[in-house]
Amino acid sequence: MSNRLSTVDEEIGRLTAYLLKTQQPDGSWRFCFENGIGIDAFVIILFRILEADPEGLIRQLHDRICKKQQPDGCWRLYPDEEEGSLSASVEAYYALLCSGYSRPEEEHMQRAKRYILSRGGIGKVDSILTKAILAATGQRPWPRSISMIPLEVLLFPSYFPINFFEFSGYSRVHLTPLLIMADRKFSVSPPDAPDLSDLASPRLDADEDDPLPPEYEDMQAELHRGLNRLIGTPRFIHEVAVERAERFMLDRIEPDGTLYSYASSTILMVLALLALGYEREHPVIIDAVKGLTAMQCQADGTTTIQNSPSTVWDTALIADALQEAGVAENHPAIRQAASYLLSRQQDKPADWSLHNPDTAPGGWGFSESNTINPDVDDTTAALRAISRLTETDPLYREAWNRGLNWVLSMQNRDGGWPAFEKDTDKHILTWLAIEGAKSAAIDPSEADLTGRTLEYLGHFAGLTQRHEFIRRGANWLIRYQEKDGSWYGRWGVCYIYGTWAALTGLAAAGVPASHDAIHKGVRWLEQIQNPDGGWGESCRSDRIMRYVPLGASTPSQTAWALDALIAVQEQPSPSVDRGVQRLTSLLQQDGVGGMTAYPTGAGLPGTFYSRYHSYRYIWPLLALSHYKRKYGHAAPETPKPPDL
Repeated sequence: MSNRLSTVDEEIGRLTAYLLKTQQPDGSWRFCFENGIGIDAFVIILFRILEADPEGLIRQLHDRICKKQQPDGCWRLYPDEEEGSLSASVEAYYALLCSGYSRPEEEHMQRAKRYILSRGGIGKVDSILTKAILAATGQRPWPRSISMIPLEVLLFPSYFPINFFEFSGYSRVHLTPLLIMADRKFSVSPPDAPDLSDLASPRLDADEDDPLPPEYEDMQAELHRGLNRLIGTPRFIHEVAVERAERFMLDRIEPDGTLYSYASSTILMVLALLALGYEREHPVIIDAVKGLTAMQCQADGTTTIQNSPSTVWDTALIADALQEAGVAENHPAIRQAASYLLSRQQDKPADWSLHNPDTAPGGWGFSESNTINPDVDDTTAALRAISRLTETDPLYREAWNRGLNWVLSMQNRDGGWPAFEKDTDKHILTWLAIEGAKSAAIDPSEADLTGRTLEYLGHFAGLTQRHEFIRRGANWLIRYQEKDGSWYGRWGVCYIYGTWAALTGLAAAGVPASHDAIHKGVRWLEQIQNPDGGWGESCRSDRIMRYVPLGASTPSQTAWALDALIAVQEQPSPSVDRGVQRLTSLLQQDGVGGMTAYPTGAGLPGTFYSRYHSYRYIWPLLALSHYKRKYGHAAPETPKPPDL
């Protein structure tokens, strides 16, 4: 035990020192939020359409895409995606040709072409964003699943079942530019655009590759009922809908020029503005290009475009983890981080307030440029980071109270917590025949969000099951536990993530360790522990909606599982001891390759996964600190880090 605690102490000290060293002068931490190659590919295509001038960036993005190609010619969404991703491969192939730095006859392009044709060609692509980029650049017709949604849906009244603001915020900012382009059957080609017709089957049209599910007829019936309720001539109504869609986008442009702080929606917005007749040199488009360019980061010696930089999220998590590790709240690094976070607290009503009126703003968003789209997870992370400062500083107490009030107000009717908007969970909206609609169209209660909110409310706000909202949240988690004892996590990979959040949340809410839900969760974690003592889960779990072992251990997932077990066990079990040993071993490995680089962030199931470069430091530091605090009374104190 003493040797293990000594090793834990050493790792806590090493992680703490590294994080303190990497803090930026403004108090933030800026780690790369690395995604797949999709955003890189779309940026190349867009910049060629706009004839934008960041030639060095285009070359760097081209080189990263080439580096990610697999020997069989494909590109993958995650390393163990056995058959590769057709959508990602088409995106990569198209972008490489658009860049001008790869030629069709080159060997790597021939391999890519053979792979794409072996999977059925571009007509078999399932990603709606890939289809949209292909359609917007004249490489295929507009998908029927988009074309059949009238732009007038933006005018439907709030009491109607398919009111536009019943869609999630993420869905709205992507769907609006898609509907504008599809409405106008818009397409624009880059100069010297490649012709992908040799990747299409003989008959590529909307009817071939967009089979519509039976529920879509019901959706169409609802859409027609909505259209019939609008007053005015069809032409007038349509003109109003176009104006509403344009204004919707322009009103949600962030100070950095991006739409809602997402690269993906910004790319679509620029194309939609071109469809509306904007010139390439229009200030809104120029600002959008600047915003996209500023989203680049370095990832293992390559340059990539982040879909939304994770600066606020990383800073909040790191500031909290350091304090859990023993760094005092009056340490300059913590004070600087808290000051940075205070400057990012949002202070104006936005789309979230439509379903949550009469609540004062007080949340935080994910990205530094995010000023109108707060979310529950980032808000509780920021509140954890500043909580210890509220005892002595009225400024932080006021901010903390506003944030706490906002989080409590966001609880859904069913007792759980959503990510961005309250009670946007109408199942009918998932009938859209769009890949990922079930995950993107609505924003329901999720186990990871509910669990982490309860953990914050219990451990940091001191609230207990005497409060109804705590009881309702705990009951929601218990009710939505999977039969095998796990919980599904929406924003991390995946069942390990959800189970960690649920168990730590239930423990903080005062649910006893003897409760059957906690017993089942512990048993599941112990059953899936790897022979080496760690934990690892494949991104494939997210697509088939059941746990799929990775066959190796990752630092983040091992730390999540460990932290969950520590939270509900008074004494370290053999599983915990083996997990700590494996985690400390993983931390000695180089983070550039192997399982330390496996993506453990989830954006859109089956489509979009992320590697947070910060996670291999944050979650191990948190788990090891909790291990030491709970089980290490005899261990020497971690040396205080030096003042900066």
